[in-house]
Amino acid sequence: MTEARLRPAATVLLLRDGASGLEVFMVQRHYQIDFAGGALVFPGGKVDERDHAPELRPRLTPNPALSSELLPFAIAALRESFEECGVLLARAAGGDALVDAARLAALEAKWRQPMARGEIGILDMIAAEDLTLALDRLTHYSHWVTPTFMPKRFDTHFFLATAPADQLALHDGGETVDSIWIDPTQAIADAVAGKRSVIFPTRMNLSVLARDRNASAAIARAAARPPVRVEPWLEDRPGGQVLVITPEAGYDRTEAPISELQ
Repeated sequence: MTEARLRPAATVLLLRDGASGLEVFMVQRHYQIDFAGGALVFPGGKVDERDHAPELRPRLTPNPALSSELLPFAIAALRESFEECGVLLARAAGGDALVDAARLAALEAKWRQPMARGEIGILDMIAAEDLTLALDRLTHYSHWVTPTFMPKRFDTHFFLATAPADQLALHDGGETVDSIWIDPTQAIADAVAGKRSVIFPTRMNLSVLARDRNASAAIARAAARPPVRVEPWLEDRPGGQVLVITPEAGYDRTEAPISELQ
C-alpha cells in the first residue's frame, strides 16, 4: 500500500479565563466530514500555498520563538481562526492594539466568506486593509503527525493564543455546526462519558491544558518546553491493538485504544 502523503496543517487553541478558570474555544465538525466528523476539535485546517507568500513577511509582527519553517503554519493558524470562528489576531500597520470589534465586523463582512471559500488568500485582506498579522500572540504548543496507516495524513502544528476580549468567537455554520467555550477537564470528562466525540490528539492536548488554571500559566508552560513531534504507532496488547506515543512528548498517557483516533 502506498503511504498517504503528509498534508501540512495548523490548529489554534484560543484561550480565555472564565469564571471557574481556564477555558478553550472548541468547535464541532459537521457529521458529513470524512475525518473526525461530528468531533469536538480546535479550529484549524490545511496550510494553503498562499500562506507561504513572501509578500506576507513584512506584514508579520516578529516572533523570535517561531522558526522560518513554522511561519506558514502560524499564518495558517491565524487565517483559520478568522475563517472558522471570526477571531482575527491582527493590528493596523504600525499600531499596537489588536483590531477592535467594530473594525472586525467590517472585515468579516467583506473578507471572511471569500477567504473561507478559497477565492482569496489572507495576503489579499491584510494588504488591502493595511494590517499586520499578530504572530507575537501565538505560542507553539504541540506537533502531531497522523499515523502511517491512516488514509489521510496531516503534519499539524498547534498554537496557543489568548482570545481578544471584545471579539466574539463563533462557529462558521459550514464545516463546523456548533461551538463552545469549555474547561479542558470538562471536555475530557464528557469524552470519557460518551457525551462528546473527542479524538486522541485533541484529548492529549486538552490534558496538558488542564494542568493550568489560567491562560497566562498555560502559555508560559508551553513557551518553556519546545514541542516534541508526536506520531502515534500501533502495538499489540492482550486486549488488542493500541495507539502508542513517545513518552518524551510529556502527555499524561503514552497509549490509548485505537477507537480514540477517529
